[in-house]
Parts: sequence; structure tokens; C-alpha cells
Amino acid sequence: MHLDHVGVATDDAAELAALFVELFDTEIAHEETFDGMHVVFLDGGGDEDDGPYLELLEPLTDDGAVAQFLDREGAGLHHVAVATGDITAALETAEKMGIETVDDEPRPGAWGHEVAFLHPGPTGGVLVEFVEH
Repeated sequence: MHLDHVGVATDDAAELAALFVELFDTEIAHEETFDGMHVVFLDGGGDEDDGPYLELLEPLTDDGAVAQFLDREGAGLHHVAVATGDITAALETAEKMGIETVDDEPRPGAWGHEVAFLHPGPTGGVLVEFVEH
């Protein structure tokens, strides 16, 4: 496994992307509207297909998980995503370790990848996302 991306919740992904593009001398690697969010991935300087990326998450509705996070916590770090070649095995490992999952089964994520999340309690307060490309 390796670091795929770090997700940041924001009220304005385009504005934050423009700031980070200039500040970090990087570029937008991918952008889409997905699952009620405007999602922007910034190039983190790694392999073009494997990241790492900085993912900016802007909710477009008031009822999604990221919108609720912004209401509760404000803008900032939302999750850390780790790439895996076998997301089902990664979930099974977490469950065997007693780590509660948000997703019992992988689900479609941005960029057409399969994703699954772990509850942050047992992972040091960090929302962890598994990503299978």
C-alpha cells in the first residue's frame, strides 16, 4: 500500500485549487462532479497514475458527509487515502483487527476507483480511505 491522496474539505474547491496551484507550483490532475461534490485533485509530484494527490472536496448539497463535516469541524483535513491492490482484503484485515468500517463493501469513488472508509476512532482520529485503482 502507499499514500494515494489526502482529502481536504472546503467551501470553494476552485478557489483553494487556484491558491494551491500557485503556492505549490503544481497543476490540477483531475476534476469532476461526483456524489454531490465538486472534487479537484492536485498533482502531488508522484507517478502520474498513482499519486499522491491533494483532493479538494466541496459539497454541492447540504446533506452529504463532507457538508456535515464542514458544519461540524470547518474546512480542513478530511481523510487520508491509502492505495491498495485488493480493497476487499484490506477491509478484511481491518475487520480482523477489530477496526469498525464505514463501508462493509467497496463502493464507487472519484475517478472511477473503488473506495471504502474506516471509522476514525481506532485509527488515531484519522478517517482512513482505502482506494483500489
